[in-house]
Amino acid sequence: MHERATFAAGCFWGIEAQFRKMKGVIDTQVGYTGGTLKKPTYEQVCEGDTGHAEAVEVTFDPKIISYEELLNLFWQIHDPTLKNRQGPDIGTQYRSVIFTHNETQEKIAKKSKEALIKSGKKIVTEIVPATVFYRAEEYHQRYHDKHGGSCSF
Repeated sequence: MHERATFAAGCFWGIEAQFRKMKGVIDTQVGYTGGTLKKPTYEQVCEGDTGHAEAVEVTFDPKIISYEELLNLFWQIHDPTLKNRQGPDIGTQYRSVIFTHNETQEKIAKKSKEALIKSGKKIVTEIVPATVFYRAEEYHQRYHDKHGGSCSF
């Protein structure tokens, strides 16, 4: 049985590309979540007032890859100490968020975040229950695959 995990960590193109490389990840899709507007467009989310974050929804096989392993990648591929920005991307839509789909994910995510805080890092990542995930426009899906993009992670 497959499970879902949802993460926001800056521009969704790069984070999707990184998760797609993981063995046990069945599928990914990029989109918008955590906001108030129904069926937002990219342009609306970029304005920064919908409350949505650019996010990636990961479908994974927990027999092959654990939620903990997905979290480890999440922490590695962005700077969780930066509020509302990653690299050149600035705005609330680029905030660091773990959207949990159940109590188990919430517990694991909080434990993972606490471990980083205990190591001395000032983590600003939010951990919130997953809400409606709106799939982004098709030209955003697997963007790096389509356009030969590379990540500097």
